[in-house]
Amino acid sequence: MVAVSQPGKPLTLDEMRAILRAKGLRATTSRVAVLEHLLQATTPVSHAELAAELGPRGWDRATLYRNLIDLTEVGLVRRADVGDHVWRFELLKEGPRHRTDEHPHFVCDECGDIQCLPDESIQIKAARGAPRSLRRRGVQIQLKGRCDRCIGP
Repeated sequence: MVAVSQPGKPLTLDEMRAILRAKGLRATTSRVAVLEHLLQATTPVSHAELAAELGPRGWDRATLYRNLIDLTEVGLVRRADVGDHVWRFELLKEGPRHRTDEHPHFVCDECGDIQCLPDESIQIKAARGAPRSLRRRGVQIQLKGRCDRCIGP
């Protein structure tokens, strides 16, 4: 997990490079840009969304995708499918909202918006006969419904 030192204070370029190197990755400019984008994201990001943001800066889609996969393989990023068959990526970071990397998401079934939910919003009680992965919190929880914006006033 990436430790975000102070809320609201972005990591420096040297700190991002150090995070990548500590995981055994080269700190290329495109990889640093992907890491920086994921650090700023408040919700999981698809490859297409990342490419739309970083593509105009000169990085091709294949490079960005390889960087996402590399970050996932070394444990800095989690890849999730929220039911629409689109992989989304989010940085595993320590912070005030999440004590662990597994946290629930809310997916709007009207507009497709995805929101990270605070850990406390869902309580899991592993009952007898439940899969071990549930007891160890090795699952992804996704709630679906309509977001506040789609429900309206």
